[in-house]
Amino acid sequence: MSNATTPPPSRADLSALVREQLAVILERPVEEIAEDVPFTELGADSLALIELVEALEERLTTQAEGFHIDDADLEGLSSVSAAVDYLVARLRVG
Repeated sequence: MSNATTPPPSRADLSALVREQLAVILERPVEEIAEDVPFTELGADSLALIELVEALEERLTTQAEGFHIDDADLEGLSSVSAAVDYLVARLRVG
């Protein structure tokens, strides 16, 4: 079974994915995860951010085989919006 026909995720798909994964990690309702609120204000520490990155890598490998977020890029992932911007650029989403 090939992923060649799988369309790339939209910005909205990526936003939903980041919010859903962060909600699970923080044990909060997804409705409480706002796009522009810094992760630290949501209660996410560095361990939560690492868990988020691992979850995103696992989920997005179907879109880009071997998808990886470099450790050097972690500090730029400060909010849902920043994480989505990063993913859009890395996945070349329109």
